[in-house]
Amino acid sequence: MTHKGASDRLVAVDELARVEGEGALRLRVVDGEVAEAELNIYEPPRYFEAFLVGRKYTEPPDITARICGICPVAYQMSSCQAIEDACGVQVPETIWALRRLLYCGEWIESHALHIYLLHAPDFLGLPDAIELAKTNRELVETGLALKKVGNDIMEILGGRAIHPVNVRLGGFYRLPTPEELEHLKSMLRPALDQALKTVEWTSTLDFPDYDCGHELLAMSHPDTYPIERGHLITASREEFPASAWNDFIESVQVPHSTALQAFLRGRRYLSGPLARYSLNYANLSPLARQAARAAGLGERCVNPFQSIIVRAIEVVYAIDEAMRILEEYEPPRRPAVDVPPRAGEGHGVTEAPRGILYHRYKLDENGLIQQAQIVSPTAQNQPAIEADLKTLAADWLDLEDGELTAEAERAIRNYDPCISCSAHFLTVERG
Repeated sequence: MTHKGASDRLVAVDELARVEGEGALRLRVVDGEVAEAELNIYEPPRYFEAFLVGRKYTEPPDITARICGICPVAYQMSSCQAIEDACGVQVPETIWALRRLLYCGEWIESHALHIYLLHAPDFLGLPDAIELAKTNRELVETGLALKKVGNDIMEILGGRAIHPVNVRLGGFYRLPTPEELEHLKSMLRPALDQALKTVEWTSTLDFPDYDCGHELLAMSHPDTYPIERGHLITASREEFPASAWNDFIESVQVPHSTALQAFLRGRRYLSGPLARYSLNYANLSPLARQAARAAGLGERCVNPFQSIIVRAIEVVYAIDEAMRILEEYEPPRRPAVDVPPRAGEGHGVTEAPRGILYHRYKLDENGLIQQAQIVSPTAQNQPAIEADLKTLAADWLDLEDGELTAEAERAIRNYDPCISCSAHFLTVERG
């Protein structure tokens, strides 16, 4: 690497810290300008789509959950939706309520992990959460307590907190007991206070003045803030169902990544908390909207550095929503409805903590999978991450290489990339 003041530089980080999975950073400066900014996803491709082909239609909820230990519910919910769609089965509302409750648990634990253990050190001038615990033990304990609430929801509804085993097509293998639901209620009440304090704390952090100019893509639902159901909308007011995904979204291979990159009719776009918040603010609960206003946010937020506040607001919403579901809970007549196999193609889309997760499956008449397609949030956000890095790095060129790379890594963590999720595609071509 070159030194400060040189007009040509190559700045590289071989292994990014505090992100899930293995990735690298490469910035190339030519004639004093940032010529390239690349998020190199070099983690070996995992070929989930390939080895799903030929498997039984009942298997994707369990198999795809293994793609990620942080957001396995997202994979289970999107795969269930897609296969139920292919089989022409409608799941009753009582089952949907439990699915949404389970998904709330994942939002809580994933967002709490990112806010307190991965992202907070960037704003406090600390290298990691271990040093944060030494200087502010109470802050880390709050994050772990919130994460435990999310984990408990996943354990009770999903059978275990990591890679849940209680999810199946049509519903669940077993329903939660009244005692288990009462336990969740008792945990959620104090957790809501912790979540509100989290929003208040994140709002006091210092943020660079930067608004990204990307198209936004999120799910939308007429009645609720989108988590497990809805259609797709953009900031430019395009709307389409999950079944039209491939008419709007194209995934392409790039030489520096084992993950495909997704584009919305040729445009880069951003999915995840900022997109959800900016396109669905009106459907947040009154308490979550109140917290957003108190934090100084309007109805739209497109500053990636402030994503930590938006995630905190979504934790408030997820806890508030979980409490509502539990108060209105009506036990389903059965844990699951039958999903008989048939030939067909189905589509499923849900909002993982990091952004939209799309699944598509084509089945034969015996329920064997003929085609599988999975598009992860990080694969969609990678072009936007690289574009923001290129723009932001232009203001960091007077920094020494070490300082510049630290700023770049901090910028990447705004998006909470899940690299392992993205590196699972069928074909890998290297230029």
